[in-house]
Amino acid sequence: MEMLTIGAFAKACRLSPKALRLYDELDLLRPARVDPDTGYRYYAAEQLEQARLVAWLRRLGMPLAEIRRVRSLDDGAAAAEIRAYWARVEAETAVRRDLAAFLVDHLTEESRRDTAMTTMNTLELRYSAHSDRGRVRPANQDTAYAGARLLAVADGFGPAGAPASSAAVEALRFLDTREIPAGGVLNLLEDAVRGAARAVRDAADGSAEAGTTLTALLCTGSRLALVHIGDSRAYLLRDGELFRITHDHTVVQSMLDEGRLTEEEAASHPRRSLLLKALTGTEATTSSPDLRLHDARPGDRYLLCSDGLPAVVADDTIGELLATAPTPDQAVHTLITRANDSGGPDNITCVVADVTAAAP
Repeated sequence: MEMLTIGAFAKACRLSPKALRLYDELDLLRPARVDPDTGYRYYAAEQLEQARLVAWLRRLGMPLAEIRRVRSLDDGAAAAEIRAYWARVEAETAVRRDLAAFLVDHLTEESRRDTAMTTMNTLELRYSAHSDRGRVRPANQDTAYAGARLLAVADGFGPAGAPASSAAVEALRFLDTREIPAGGVLNLLEDAVRGAARAVRDAADGSAEAGTTLTALLCTGSRLALVHIGDSRAYLLRDGELFRITHDHTVVQSMLDEGRLTEEEAASHPRRSLLLKALTGTEATTSSPDLRLHDARPGDRYLLCSDGLPAVVADDTIGELLATAPTPDQAVHTLITRANDSGGPDNITCVVADVTAAAP
């Protein structure tokens, strides 16, 4: 059997040695032999076809977990799987195209400046909030708030989870009672979150095992400022399309981002609730939140929720329920009812707000 060094094999199949080492660790493409003394990897020339297939599928953007499944199939089944994968990509691309247009509009400085000049203080929120213990948990550690300017959801964890989530939201409530300058809103929100972090540390009594997520939106009249840390979520329903505007700070989400898991594997992963970021009882383990601005339009509907909702209700279903509920209050209770009907394994908290044109 002709053997190739990892360098020669990488050059022949157009995969980097770093990628080959990763694929070895993931049991995706094992070397034919590993030197017991040096640990150096050697590959058989017969493995080149397998390696090239992996390289081609990675160029398609296929996650590693799906590539592993394709490689285990015969040629006909593998072709059908690739065809199905590409159909999903094309469907998702259509949605992402709309999201890209949405983001370009938000990030174009001139557009943002013009929007701020022409619509400043012309929008308002109609809102509803509710928190439910669910069907399994003995207590509710979530906290929700909805006001004329501020929307917030916090999901506490650990022995002082309920006081931690309550303290985080309470620390932001002053934002709902003061005029918000559009130009410095992110700085103002960042300072408020620092205050929330201190409040959580006090509530958790210095315990690193206790803390909370925090997701909040602050309305400045024409724009919404978002702060997010943890795995509570914010969604935007615009023109019938649902967009998730937060990114989960979890171990499983990071594995999804790296292609180590599929969506199906992530949904049942035993560590799906393990957080990478949160406000905790100690300063050393408290992480920086995501902060950004969103232009708001009349007709937009926003949803903030704890992970007890998306854990058991798919995003497609969330979008359908949001789109068909006539009022924020009905949307909130419909979503919570659906989560409980699906088992309600966790606390469920929802805040729904409609953006409307302010009365002249």
